[in-house]
Amino acid sequence: MFGKLREKLKDFVKKVEENVEEEEKKAEEKQKKGILERLLQVEIKERDVEKALDDLELELLEADVALEVVDELRDRIKEKLVGRKVRVGTDKAKIIEEAVKEAVLEILTPEKRIDLIEMIKRKEEKPFVIAFVGFNGSGKTTTIAKLAHWLRKNGLSAVIAASDTFRAGAIEQLEEHARRVGVRVIKHSYGADPAAVAYDAIQHAKARKIDVVLIDTAGRNELNRNLMDEMKKIVRVTKPDLVIFVGDSLAGNSIVDQARQFNEAVRIDGVILTKLDADSRGGAALSISHAIGAPILFVGIGQGYDDLRPFDENWFAELIFGGE
Repeated sequence: MFGKLREKLKDFVKKVEENVEEEEKKAEEKQKKGILERLLQVEIKERDVEKALDDLELELLEADVALEVVDELRDRIKEKLVGRKVRVGTDKAKIIEEAVKEAVLEILTPEKRIDLIEMIKRKEEKPFVIAFVGFNGSGKTTTIAKLAHWLRKNGLSAVIAASDTFRAGAIEQLEEHARRVGVRVIKHSYGADPAAVAYDAIQHAKARKIDVVLIDTAGRNELNRNLMDEMKKIVRVTKPDLVIFVGDSLAGNSIVDQARQFNEAVRIDGVILTKLDADSRGGAALSISHAIGAPILFVGIGQGYDDLRPFDENWFAELIFGGE
Protein backbone atom coordinates (compact mmCIF):
# COMPACT_ATOMS: atom_id res chain seq x y z
CA MET A 1 0.00 0.00 0.00
CA PHE A 2 1.32 3.46 -0.98
CA GLY A 3 4.64 2.07 -2.18
CA LYS A 4 5.17 4.80 -4.76
CA LEU A 5 4.33 7.67 -2.41
CA ARG A 6 6.55 6.21 0.32
CA GLU A 7 9.41 5.82 -2.14
CA LYS A 8 9.14 9.43 -3.37
CA LEU A 9 9.13 10.92 0.13
CA LYS A 10 12.04 8.77 1.29
CA ASP A 11 14.03 9.79 -1.80
CA PHE A 12 13.46 13.42 -0.84
CA VAL A 13 14.65 12.77 2.73
CA LYS A 14 17.81 11.12 1.42
CA LYS A 15 18.60 13.99 -0.98
CA VAL A 16 18.23 16.64 1.71
CA GLU A 17 20.27 14.55 4.13
CA GLU A 18 23.08 14.32 1.57
CA ASN A 19 22.97 18.08 1.01
CA VAL A 20 23.13 18.81 4.74
CA GLU A 21 26.01 16.40 5.18
CA GLU A 22 27.83 18.25 2.40
CA GLU A 23 27.29 21.51 4.32
CA GLU A 24 28.68 19.79 7.41
CA LYS A 25 31.80 18.68 5.54
CA LYS A 26 32.38 22.23 4.30
CA ALA A 27 32.04 23.55 7.85
CA GLU A 28 34.50 20.93 9.10
CA GLU A 29 37.00 22.02 6.46
CA LYS A 30 36.66 25.64 7.59
CA GLN A 31 37.15 24.54 11.17
CA LYS A 32 40.36 22.73 10.27
CA LYS A 33 41.64 25.90 8.64
CA GLY A 34 40.85 27.87 11.76
CA ILE A 35 38.02 29.86 10.22
CA LEU A 36 35.57 28.49 12.77
CA GLU A 37 36.46 28.13 16.42
CA ARG A 38 34.13 25.27 17.18
CA LEU A 39 31.72 23.23 15.08
CA LEU A 40 28.56 22.31 16.98
CA GLN A 41 25.80 22.50 14.41
CA VAL A 42 25.00 23.32 10.81
CA GLU A 43 22.01 25.17 9.41
CA ILE A 44 19.76 23.68 6.72
CA LYS A 45 19.90 26.23 3.94
CA GLU A 46 17.32 26.93 1.27
CA ARG A 47 19.62 25.57 -1.43
CA ASP A 48 19.85 22.28 0.49
CA VAL A 49 16.08 21.85 0.18
CA GLU A 50 15.09 23.62 -3.04
CA LYS A 51 16.52 21.23 -5.62
CA ALA A 52 15.23 18.20 -3.74
CA LEU A 53 11.80 19.86 -3.57
CA ASP A 54 11.81 20.40 -7.34
CA ASP A 55 12.40 16.69 -7.84
CA LEU A 56 9.81 15.79 -5.20
CA GLU A 57 7.19 17.98 -6.87
CA LEU A 58 7.44 16.05 -10.13
CA GLU A 59 7.47 12.72 -8.34
CA LEU A 60 4.40 13.53 -6.25
CA LEU A 61 2.49 14.54 -9.36
CA GLU A 62 3.43 11.17 -10.85
CA ALA A 63 2.03 9.56 -7.67
CA ASP A 64 -1.35 11.22 -8.38
CA VAL A 65 -1.08 13.94 -5.74
CA ALA A 66 -3.13 16.97 -6.85
CA LEU A 67 -1.14 20.03 -7.92
CA GLU A 68 -2.51 22.36 -5.24
CA VAL A 69 -1.70 19.76 -2.58
CA VAL A 70 1.84 19.39 -3.96
CA ASP A 71 2.29 23.18 -3.72
CA GLU A 72 0.95 23.25 -0.17
CA LEU A 73 3.12 20.33 0.89
CA ARG A 74 6.17 21.94 -0.67
CA ASP A 75 5.60 25.19 1.24
CA ARG A 76 5.07 23.38 4.55
CA ILE A 77 8.17 21.22 4.18
CA LYS A 78 10.29 24.21 3.25
CA GLU A 79 8.97 26.19 6.21
CA LYS A 80 9.87 23.36 8.61
CA LEU A 81 13.37 22.70 7.26
CA VAL A 82 14.96 25.90 5.96
CA GLY A 83 16.91 27.66 8.71
CA ARG A 84 16.73 24.71 11.08
CA LYS A 85 19.90 24.03 13.08
CA VAL A 86 21.10 20.42 13.09
CA ARG A 87 23.67 19.28 15.61
CA VAL A 88 26.73 17.58 14.21
CA GLY A 89 26.54 13.81 14.59
CA THR A 90 22.77 13.63 14.93
CA ASP A 91 20.54 11.43 12.75
CA LYS A 92 19.76 13.95 10.01
CA ALA A 93 17.53 11.57 8.06
CA LYS A 94 15.29 11.17 11.11
CA ILE A 95 15.03 14.93 11.64
CA ILE A 96 14.19 15.55 7.98
CA GLU A 97 11.70 12.67 7.83
CA GLU A 98 9.92 13.93 10.96
CA ALA A 99 9.56 17.37 9.36
CA VAL A 100 8.13 15.84 6.19
CA LYS A 101 5.80 13.63 8.24
CA GLU A 102 4.54 16.67 10.16
CA ALA A 103 3.82 18.44 6.86
CA VAL A 104 1.91 15.41 5.53
CA LEU A 105 -0.10 15.16 8.76
CA GLU A 106 -1.05 18.83 8.51
CA ILE A 107 -2.32 18.24 4.98
CA LEU A 108 -4.30 15.17 6.10
CA THR A 109 -5.79 16.70 9.24
CA PRO A 110 -9.27 18.01 8.38
CA GLU A 111 -10.45 21.48 9.31
CA LYS A 112 -13.59 19.89 10.69
CA ARG A 113 -14.04 16.42 12.14
CA ILE A 114 -17.15 14.27 12.03
CA ASP A 115 -17.90 11.74 14.75
CA LEU A 116 -20.63 9.83 12.94
CA ILE A 117 -21.89 7.84 15.92
CA GLU A 118 -22.08 10.98 18.05
CA MET A 119 -23.88 12.90 15.28
CA ILE A 120 -26.48 10.16 14.89
CA LYS A 121 -27.11 9.86 18.62
CA ARG A 122 -27.30 13.62 19.05
CA LYS A 123 -30.06 14.08 16.47
CA GLU A 124 -33.34 14.25 18.38
CA GLU A 125 -35.72 13.51 15.51
CA LYS A 126 -34.80 10.23 13.88
CA PRO A 127 -33.92 8.97 11.39
CA PHE A 128 -30.46 10.30 10.59
CA VAL A 129 -30.30 10.41 6.78
CA ILE A 130 -27.14 9.80 4.74
CA ALA A 131 -27.08 10.12 0.94
CA PHE A 132 -24.24 8.45 -0.95
CA VAL A 133 -22.98 9.82 -4.26
CA GLY A 134 -20.15 8.87 -6.57
CA PHE A 135 -19.03 7.85 -10.02
CA ASN A 136 -19.85 4.52 -11.63
CA GLY A 137 -17.71 1.65 -10.37
CA SER A 138 -16.54 3.34 -7.19
CA GLY A 139 -17.86 0.56 -4.94
CA LYS A 140 -20.69 2.65 -3.54
CA THR A 141 -23.26 -0.14 -3.06
CA THR A 142 -20.80 -2.43 -1.28
CA THR A 143 -19.63 0.47 0.88
CA ILE A 144 -23.21 1.21 1.96
CA ALA A 145 -23.59 -2.42 3.08
CA LYS A 146 -20.29 -2.20 4.96
CA LEU A 147 -21.42 0.98 6.70
CA ALA A 148 -24.78 -0.60 7.61
CA HIS A 149 -22.84 -3.49 9.15
CA TRP A 150 -20.58 -1.05 11.04
CA LEU A 151 -23.60 0.85 12.37
CA ARG A 152 -25.22 -2.36 13.61
CA LYS A 153 -21.97 -3.31 15.37
CA ASN A 154 -22.18 0.06 17.12
CA GLY A 155 -25.72 -0.56 18.32
CA LEU A 156 -27.59 1.44 15.67
CA SER A 157 -30.36 0.24 13.37
CA ALA A 158 -30.40 1.07 9.66
CA VAL A 159 -32.48 0.73 6.53
CA ILE A 160 -31.29 1.19 2.94
CA ALA A 161 -33.12 3.10 0.21
CA ALA A 162 -32.62 1.54 -3.24
CA SER A 163 -32.65 4.87 -5.07
CA ASP A 164 -30.55 3.57 -7.94
CA THR A 165 -33.49 2.77 -10.17
CA PHE A 166 -31.41 3.32 -13.29
CA ARG A 167 -28.73 0.60 -13.46
CA ALA A 168 -29.90 -2.90 -14.34
CA GLY A 169 -29.35 -5.29 -11.45
CA ALA A 170 -28.63 -2.51 -8.94
CA ILE A 171 -31.61 -3.29 -6.70
CA GLU A 172 -30.91 -7.03 -6.64
CA GLN A 173 -27.23 -6.39 -5.85
CA LEU A 174 -28.17 -4.08 -3.00
CA GLU A 175 -30.74 -6.56 -1.64
CA GLU A 176 -28.16 -9.35 -1.56
CA HIS A 177 -25.65 -7.22 0.35
CA ALA A 178 -28.39 -6.05 2.73
CA ARG A 179 -29.50 -9.63 3.38
CA ARG A 180 -25.96 -10.60 4.31
CA VAL A 181 -25.57 -7.77 6.83
CA GLY A 182 -29.11 -8.08 8.18
CA VAL A 183 -30.78 -4.83 7.14
CA ARG A 184 -33.92 -4.13 5.12
CA VAL A 185 -34.07 -2.48 1.68
CA ILE A 186 -36.90 -0.14 0.67
CA LYS A 187 -37.36 -0.35 -3.09
CA HIS A 188 -39.64 0.53 -6.01
CA SER A 189 -39.43 -0.80 -9.56
CA TYR A 190 -36.76 0.16 -12.09
CA GLY A 191 -37.48 3.52 -13.69
CA ALA A 192 -39.25 4.79 -10.55
CA ASP A 193 -38.52 8.21 -9.09
CA PRO A 194 -35.36 7.80 -6.94
CA ALA A 195 -36.42 10.65 -4.66
CA ALA A 196 -39.73 8.90 -3.97
CA VAL A 197 -37.88 5.73 -2.96
CA ALA A 198 -35.70 7.70 -0.55
CA TYR A 199 -38.74 9.50 0.86
CA ASP A 200 -40.53 6.19 1.49
CA ALA A 201 -37.44 4.79 3.23
CA ILE A 202 -37.42 7.79 5.58
CA GLN A 203 -41.11 7.36 6.36
CA HIS A 204 -40.51 3.65 7.00
CA ALA A 205 -37.69 4.50 9.40
CA LYS A 206 -39.81 7.08 11.24
CA ALA A 207 -42.66 4.62 11.72
CA ARG A 208 -40.37 1.90 13.05
CA LYS A 209 -37.96 4.16 14.99
CA ILE A 210 -34.97 3.11 12.88
CA ASP A 211 -31.87 5.18 13.58
CA VAL A 212 -30.34 5.66 10.12
CA VAL A 213 -31.45 5.73 6.48
CA LEU A 214 -28.72 5.02 3.91
CA ILE A 215 -29.65 6.22 0.42
CA ASP A 216 -28.00 4.46 -2.50
CA THR A 217 -28.00 6.58 -5.67
CA ALA A 218 -27.12 5.80 -9.26
CA GLY A 219 -23.49 6.24 -10.24
CA ARG A 220 -23.04 9.48 -12.11
CA ASN A 221 -20.55 11.15 -14.38
CA GLU A 222 -20.20 14.68 -15.63
CA LEU A 223 -21.74 13.82 -19.01
CA ASN A 224 -25.05 12.53 -17.66
CA ARG A 225 -26.90 15.67 -16.68
CA ASN A 226 -30.20 13.84 -16.13
CA LEU A 227 -28.71 11.63 -13.45
CA MET A 228 -27.00 14.63 -11.82
CA ASP A 229 -30.35 16.44 -11.75
CA GLU A 230 -31.98 13.37 -10.19
CA MET A 231 -29.30 13.33 -7.50
CA LYS A 232 -29.95 17.01 -6.73
CA LYS A 233 -33.66 16.22 -6.44
CA ILE A 234 -32.98 13.39 -3.97
CA VAL A 235 -30.99 15.78 -1.79
CA ARG A 236 -33.63 18.49 -2.12
CA VAL A 237 -36.48 16.15 -1.15
CA THR A 238 -34.76 14.20 1.65
CA LYS A 239 -32.60 16.99 3.13
CA PRO A 240 -29.95 14.49 4.27
CA ASP A 241 -27.94 15.09 7.41
CA LEU A 242 -24.83 14.06 5.49
CA VAL A 243 -23.89 13.70 1.84
CA ILE A 244 -21.00 11.29 1.48
CA PHE A 245 -18.88 10.99 -1.65
CA VAL A 246 -17.64 7.45 -2.29
CA GLY A 247 -14.50 7.47 -4.40
CA ASP A 248 -12.25 4.77 -5.82
CA SER A 249 -8.71 5.52 -4.63
CA LEU A 250 -7.39 3.68 -7.70
CA ALA A 251 -8.88 6.44 -9.88
CA GLY A 252 -5.85 8.55 -8.99
CA ASN A 253 -5.88 12.27 -9.54
CA SER A 254 -9.22 12.18 -11.34
CA ILE A 255 -10.95 11.40 -8.04
CA VAL A 256 -10.35 15.01 -6.97
CA ASP A 257 -12.08 16.30 -10.12
CA GLN A 258 -14.96 13.87 -9.52
CA ALA A 259 -15.39 15.03 -5.93
CA ARG A 260 -15.36 18.67 -7.01
CA GLN A 261 -18.19 18.04 -9.48
CA PHE A 262 -20.37 16.51 -6.79
CA ASN A 263 -19.37 19.15 -4.27
CA GLU A 264 -20.51 21.88 -6.64
CA ALA A 265 -23.81 20.08 -7.22
CA VAL A 266 -24.83 19.01 -3.71
CA ARG A 267 -22.09 19.96 -1.20
CA ILE A 268 -20.16 16.97 0.09
CA ASP A 269 -19.88 16.61 3.86
CA GLY A 270 -17.52 13.66 3.98
CA VAL A 271 -15.60 11.12 1.90
CA ILE A 272 -15.24 7.35 1.91
CA LEU A 273 -12.30 6.01 -0.09
CA THR A 274 -12.62 2.47 -1.44
CA LYS A 275 -9.94 -0.05 -2.48
CA LEU A 276 -7.26 1.66 -0.40
CA ASP A 277 -5.61 -1.72 0.17
CA ALA A 278 -4.87 -1.96 -3.57
CA ASP A 279 -3.61 1.61 -3.96
CA SER A 280 0.14 1.66 -4.60
CA ARG A 281 0.32 5.42 -5.24
CA GLY A 282 -1.54 7.02 -2.35
CA GLY A 283 -1.95 10.38 -4.04
CA ALA A 284 -5.75 10.36 -4.07
CA ALA A 285 -6.01 9.85 -0.32
CA LEU A 286 -3.46 12.58 0.32
CA SER A 287 -5.28 15.02 -1.97
CA ILE A 288 -9.03 14.68 -1.72
CA SER A 289 -9.86 16.02 1.73
CA HIS A 290 -7.61 19.04 1.31
CA ALA A 291 -8.95 19.76 -2.17
CA ILE A 292 -12.67 19.87 -1.31
CA GLY A 293 -12.58 20.74 2.38
CA ALA A 294 -14.48 17.62 3.49
CA PRO A 295 -12.95 15.03 5.83
CA ILE A 296 -12.27 11.41 4.95
CA LEU A 297 -14.61 9.43 7.20
CA PHE A 298 -13.81 5.82 6.29
CA VAL A 299 -11.51 3.83 4.05
CA GLY A 300 -12.19 0.47 2.43
CA ILE A 301 -9.29 -1.92 3.07
CA GLY A 302 -10.66 -5.23 1.80
CA GLN A 303 -13.61 -7.14 0.40
CA GLY A 304 -15.26 -8.21 3.66
CA TYR A 305 -18.04 -6.32 5.43
CA ASP A 306 -15.69 -5.69 8.35
CA ASP A 307 -13.13 -4.09 6.03
CA LEU A 308 -14.35 -0.53 6.48
CA ARG A 309 -12.06 1.44 8.78
CA PRO A 310 -12.74 4.86 10.33
CA PHE A 311 -10.08 7.15 8.91
CA ASP A 312 -7.25 8.30 11.15
CA GLU A 313 -4.55 10.58 9.73
CA ASN A 314 -1.87 9.26 12.13
CA TRP A 315 -2.52 5.69 10.99
CA PHE A 316 -2.39 6.84 7.39
CA ALA A 317 0.90 8.70 7.89
CA GLU A 318 2.41 5.62 9.52
CA LEU A 319 1.43 3.58 6.47
CA ILE A 320 3.19 6.08 4.22
CA PHE A 321 6.39 6.36 6.22
CA GLY A 322 6.58 3.04 8.00
CA GLY A 323 5.15 0.64 5.48
CA GLU A 324 2.55 -2.02 6.24
